[in-house]
Amino acid sequence: MRIILDGKKADDFVFESNRGGKLTEMSAQKIFYTALQKANILKPASFHSLRHSFATHLLENGTDVRYVQELLGHANIRTTQLYTKVTNPNLKKIKSPLG
Repeated sequence: MRIILDGKKADDFVFESNRGGKLTEMSAQKIFYTALQKANILKPASFHSLRHSFATHLLENGTDVRYVQELLGHANIRTTQLYTKVTNPNLKKIKSPLG
């Protein structure tokens, strides 16, 4: 990133179109899907699924859900809780004290 950002001003785009302007959403998606194909990644993925994965991995590694909420920009903690899927295998090992 340092190489990409070197010489750029604070209001410059990090990733630019071929014409030097803003990269459109469609162009970004095309680049993303091309990269998936080149990497031979067959599992369906999208920018949105990356966002979900990011949040889930943070929670699985012990990050407080309130920090994840802030990072995702959610106003309500319930949105964050619905948004993430905790898949920690250790969770299955926990026994309920109620039986």
